[in-house]
Amino acid sequence: MGHLVSTVEMAKQLIGRDHRLSVTVLIMKIPLFEKTKVGSTTQSLILLAAEDRLKFAYLPLEDEAAMVELQSKDPLNFMSELVNMNKKHVRDHVTKVISTESSRLVGFVMDMLCTPMMDVAAEFGLPTYIFFTSNCAFLGFIFHLEALKRVHNQDVTELKDSDAELEVPTFMNPVPAKVLPCVVLDKEAGSIFVMNMTKRLRETKGIMVNSFEELESYAVKSLADDEMVPPIYPVGPVLHFSKGKNEGKEEVIQIMRWLDDQPLSSVVFLCFGGMGSFDGDQVSEIAQALEQSGHRFLWSVRQPPPKGKVEMPSDYQDLNQVLPEGFLERTSNIGKVIGWAPQVAVLSHKAVGGFVSHCGWNSTLESLWCGVPMATWPMYAEQQINAFQLVRELRFAVEIKLDHKKDYMYDSDNITLVTADEIENGIRKLMENEDKSSEEIRQKVNEMSEKCKIAVKEGGSSYNSIGRFIKDVMNNIRSM
Repeated sequence: MGHLVSTVEMAKQLIGRDHRLSVTVLIMKIPLFEKTKVGSTTQSLILLAAEDRLKFAYLPLEDEAAMVELQSKDPLNFMSELVNMNKKHVRDHVTKVISTESSRLVGFVMDMLCTPMMDVAAEFGLPTYIFFTSNCAFLGFIFHLEALKRVHNQDVTELKDSDAELEVPTFMNPVPAKVLPCVVLDKEAGSIFVMNMTKRLRETKGIMVNSFEELESYAVKSLADDEMVPPIYPVGPVLHFSKGKNEGKEEVIQIMRWLDDQPLSSVVFLCFGGMGSFDGDQVSEIAQALEQSGHRFLWSVRQPPPKGKVEMPSDYQDLNQVLPEGFLERTSNIGKVIGWAPQVAVLSHKAVGGFVSHCGWNSTLESLWCGVPMATWPMYAEQQINAFQLVRELRFAVEIKLDHKKDYMYDSDNITLVTADEIENGIRKLMENEDKSSEEIRQKVNEMSEKCKIAVKEGGSSYNSIGRFIKDVMNNIRSM
């Protein structure tokens, strides 16, 4: 869902910049998510975005029962199978577009996880571009891992559970093995998936990245200097601010009213992304930390799916069953516990002064745009390395944890409990500004918030980068 939201926003920017362009977004159905809030949010997003030059097409889902089983048992292979299964449907759809529409097809833009679809683009003699929904430093990281394997036969999976550090060209500081994503340390399917994806990324005509030069100047320069990397277009922050159908819901209205009653920059917001959830023991530690800290809080609590199932988290039916006895009553004057959160609306509110986050890249960009400093609590995907970048490289966040892992695709029996003391310490550093480093973080985040907005305006770095991308697309099609 996070990939789709920013992809749709990117499509809207492209057609807004050039009247010659139109975009059709092809969406593959993921069976276990179709009947959840993700499915309904997708529909809402599409209804809001649809216009004459922006169209959407859902690809058929074949053998749904078999795909549900594969998604539950083997999520990584499921992704590869899903893409390969849909090659035929993409081929059919593109054939139809070519035969029935007057406009000329100039290329495929693919999600970073859909690189096998490059085979279909090649069949039509069309160039492929990537929209990379993470950041430039992480893009450089996976390129570096692929080069280590291809050129030096070095296998990064051997660093699993070690205290080693890795020199990565897009990072100023050595990257600890402990913050490497689970997927790249997986000797079996995971590392193979990433290597295959990265090899295909090198074959593309260009990569749009949801970041911007002012935020990642060191990584952007490193990628630009690498002759083995395709042209990079930092086009971010690409964010979704439009009000959807959820904005008028009673629970959202109540959240915003509560925030309206809180003092300026006084509330710490805790929210852990679409797949972020905790069981009872960890919920108790968070509750204890919040109560001990004494800070005002807005806390999004989500229930994990049943053990062994790959499903979206859900809202708890009765918060009293998972929270410590009497917690809601004792904190009623300073806190509000909710389920799903309207994250952008909350971060935009003047009462919010800090964000305890899983460090997903969309959430990171939203927090920076709104000028809200973060405390890092990563869980899955590339979030650990994002947390490292935010704390050690960019100094926009304080650390609760850098190496915490709770990845739904991997063993979840060995998850380390983050203690109440660790959480409380992070919240205090985030909210109290008692030392110079905390003040510097808040100041740097405020400055970057202004740079975010300048980057996407006419004449800004990302605005110019989008223009360069469109120009290169047109030049590539003329040379074919």
